[in-house]
Amino acid sequence: MATVPELSYAFQPMLSTRTGRLLALEALARPGTGTIHDVLRDAARAGQLVEVDIELAAGAIRAATSAEVPLHVNVLAVTITRSDELLRMLLPALRATGRRQADVTVEVTPPFGGLHRSALLDGLNLLREQGFRIAFDGAGDGDLPLSIIADVVPDMVKLDAYLLHGVPGNPAVVALIEALGHLAGRTGIRLAAVGVEFEDQLALLSKLGVPVAQGNLMASAQVGMPTYVAPEITRLDGVPVGPGGPLVADLIHPAVTMSEATTSEQVRQVFVESPEVTSVVLVDSGKRPRWSLDRSRFLLAVTGPYGHALHASKPAARHADPPRTIRADASSIELLEAVGETEGARAGDDVVVVDGVGRCVGIVRLTEVMRGVAEAKVEQAVALNPLTRLPGTGVVTREIDRRIERGDMFVVSWLDVDAFKQVNDTKGFAAGDDLIRAIGRALSDLAARLPGTRVAHVGGDDFLVVTDVDEAGTLAAEVVDRPWTVDDSTVSVSLASLVCAVGSVGSYREASRLLAPLKSRAKQVGRSSWVLGRPKSDRIDVLRGRVMSAPA
Repeated sequence: MATVPELSYAFQPMLSTRTGRLLALEALARPGTGTIHDVLRDAARAGQLVEVDIELAAGAIRAATSAEVPLHVNVLAVTITRSDELLRMLLPALRATGRRQADVTVEVTPPFGGLHRSALLDGLNLLREQGFRIAFDGAGDGDLPLSIIADVVPDMVKLDAYLLHGVPGNPAVVALIEALGHLAGRTGIRLAAVGVEFEDQLALLSKLGVPVAQGNLMASAQVGMPTYVAPEITRLDGVPVGPGGPLVADLIHPAVTMSEATTSEQVRQVFVESPEVTSVVLVDSGKRPRWSLDRSRFLLAVTGPYGHALHASKPAARHADPPRTIRADASSIELLEAVGETEGARAGDDVVVVDGVGRCVGIVRLTEVMRGVAEAKVEQAVALNPLTRLPGTGVVTREIDRRIERGDMFVVSWLDVDAFKQVNDTKGFAAGDDLIRAIGRALSDLAARLPGTRVAHVGGDDFLVVTDVDEAGTLAAEVVDRPWTVDDSTVSVSLASLVCAVGSVGSYREASRLLAPLKSRAKQVGRSSWVLGRPKSDRIDVLRGRVMSAPA
């Protein structure tokens, strides 16, 4: 067995460029000293390159103890030529962690030069026969032959990080990625971009048809298997969309349902006689959807030359796809997340709506869902403060009322800048605007990190923040403990927090009334301050700042 130095594994997320959903994790070996390239170079000098590479791949699987997220494991191309030895290590590691081969993608990494083509293809075929998925890494800045991509048709091709340096400014690089996107669309290969650093890169990749991205913009690699929690706010094109947008039930259309034993001729008649019908759902005796027939694809199959003679009397299910389903009480955002990764011919198919026991109750058309989400985004964008791009009080009003109705304990805080008028009078309005924008960015970043935090810009220098109880301290550390300056002059802020136990306040209006004296108290404390109070209590705790002495 090869000698492998002591190392750990980090796991970098691979995210959807369309919905931000976590798709997979790539295992990255991290030696105690040096880099993984140093480890492989030393192994090559010792004549143990393949043996060490196999140990690293097996170690990555063993380190990924959670099997909930698909895993990508890096393997050198030369190691693929000895896939029988690779499998002898990978399969026991999979059994030990309870992971299936279908949930593991073997990323084949350069160099490819000097390898026997037949040996490489045989190795890849063996891995596929065992159920593994295949990806090619380093496309665009390595020696990966395009002919190998055509011969193998891997599940994924990853664009090298060097290419991303030319996005979006280099038209030639953009054209190259667009061409690879056409290749992927014709073959079913998924493209992934490595090394995404900036938001304009991510936006362009999505437009160019690159569905998967990883890099520092999304998340840094973390040692150990991280836990991912779906955010309550999903961001599409940079504009926050609230926890739903329109419900699926608001966009539902009647479904045309037929028995799963229906013939192609019977379905053809429905489509011909009813041009407005976009799909037919084939159901079982319990009205549960079994198959879905898209109008365009079905008619193309059965009305071509000899199509009627070949298919008319045969079951229509021969031309059907498994139905994509969604609950009627789901939000449109949940629907887009559920089908957002669908590519190719089915990307725009109708989605079958089901009730609580799985019976078909209608369909939704994705074009209408996207239009509904877009309208919700426009409504929210109108309400954003033009200076900070934060929503107004409405978002906090709804959040407080929602938490009161649910019986949650929470904290509502009021933040403002001390002597802000003086800042404008002495430093100018532009400097004051810069300060407000900086505070707004800090609060936006905080809300992105903390799942229970909602932020609103009331106007001027006033902000409202709703947090879970255990997040209030983080809020104070972020805005009170941070030094704020305007043209090298220090500026202080005041934070007043009201801890609302279950049943202690009855509405947003009552909470805002109780906050007012706390804000006044915070203003009386020297330096940047944080005071905390509770409904029905006269006690006010000064947690930050210097208590001023009363005048003699």
